[in-house]
Amino acid sequence: MPVLWIVLAVLGLGLIGFYVGRMRALGSAGGDTRQLHSLPNYYGWHAFMLTAVPALLVLAAWLLVAPNWIENTVGAGIPEATIAESGSRSLVMAEVRRAAGALDMAVQQGLMDAATSHDIDANLSDVTERLKETGAIITSDVTQPVLQAAQLYRNLSAISALWMSVAVLVLATAGFAVAVLRSDKDFRARNTVESGIKIILILASTIAILTTVGIVMSMLFETGNFFEKYPWQHFFFGTKWAPDFRGDSELGMLPLLWGTLYISFVALAVAVPIGLFAAIYLSEYAGPKLRAVAKPMIEILAGIPTIVYGLFALITVGPIVRDWFAAPLGLGNSTNSVMTAGLVMGIMLIPFVSSLSDDIINAVPQAMRDGSFGLGATHSETIKQVVLPAALPGIVGAVLLAASRAIGETMIVVMGAGAAAAQFQAGLGAVVNPFEAMTTVTVKIVSQLTGDTDFASPETLVAFALGLTLFVITLGLNVLALYIVRKYREQYE
Repeated sequence: MPVLWIVLAVLGLGLIGFYVGRMRALGSAGGDTRQLHSLPNYYGWHAFMLTAVPALLVLAAWLLVAPNWIENTVGAGIPEATIAESGSRSLVMAEVRRAAGALDMAVQQGLMDAATSHDIDANLSDVTERLKETGAIITSDVTQPVLQAAQLYRNLSAISALWMSVAVLVLATAGFAVAVLRSDKDFRARNTVESGIKIILILASTIAILTTVGIVMSMLFETGNFFEKYPWQHFFFGTKWAPDFRGDSELGMLPLLWGTLYISFVALAVAVPIGLFAAIYLSEYAGPKLRAVAKPMIEILAGIPTIVYGLFALITVGPIVRDWFAAPLGLGNSTNSVMTAGLVMGIMLIPFVSSLSDDIINAVPQAMRDGSFGLGATHSETIKQVVLPAALPGIVGAVLLAASRAIGETMIVVMGAGAAAAQFQAGLGAVVNPFEAMTTVTVKIVSQLTGDTDFASPETLVAFALGLTLFVITLGLNVLALYIVRKYREQYE
């Protein structure tokens, strides 16, 4: 049974439980709601929650665990010779999944019957041709071990789907029965429902934490595998980035880190002054009508996809920077440069700095402004000597949040700064020239994981080490920014 139909069946049974539980509770009280411990709807929601929530949680857990179990079981039976030919177990399993999906499509399209699809002794060339006719991505003949693994994958998937359907529907039915039997006038339905809602809220609040832990653990394991194959000293302190899947790679991250920080610095040099001045004007000088129009217009910039900013950098800003500045000054002839990416990224960050700074400046108590005016200070003097110093911790937090956003940007860098690595061996002039093409950590993470690569090689695993390094940097900036903002709020609230 498809997952969608299982979900609809559980929700339908829960809806029936809502009305049955409510009617049963009213019936036990003779229709007099005053004899009920709780309002009638609480009995209905209790039946719905007991029917649907446990069943849907089991369904979600099954969908998370079962695929990994199936892949591990199938992968354990693949001969080592097949793995050696393809390069890694993950590549073989990708081929197995494609073959299994193509077999299912062949049966659905009538290209082969179910019996033939499960016949592992069938002519392999004939099977391959039939699989290609389905439109599936089959580029070469299917080998016998892959076909056998695909059959096992299909069988285990079918068995898992069957048992999943049975377990979820049985649990939903049991919950329905228990909830209906408990629905009488003396049952404390309100207390039970509120406790259930509290548990659901706790589970929802832990999703972010569990997601962060999962991300960190996955990167830690792969980073550990990388450092088993490549010295950590060369990674953290190396000054050359030259990956080579044939061996003898030089994977020093310092050039990438320099490119990341350089482009982020240019972006902040654009975003911080413009965003801060816009925030000061909107909060201290603009009237209500102008503010009601100008602030949403600025915040629209935050909703523009980064690919649009990348196209803007490639088509408009890049040629302007090259023709008006780089070429006349003799500093470069390329549209891809640090300055191009930094300028466009700075425009993207303006609403982050402006909106946060505006809210922080408005949070400064009006009594401080009135006291300054009472001492004879002008409006501009009050802003410079009272408002901004009071709001400075929050403004610093806004800048740090914008910096972490800049460090993690990818698309604007790819299209604005190019994909050339910042090589320290090229000379100091090339390294610090803002009109030269550079790249960042995020760009190289994408490039190292793109294509049909071997996940057992250090040239691929280095992407996880780069990701973990970038995660630590951005996490540190976010924690520092939140600490500063929280300290500010405690002071003035």
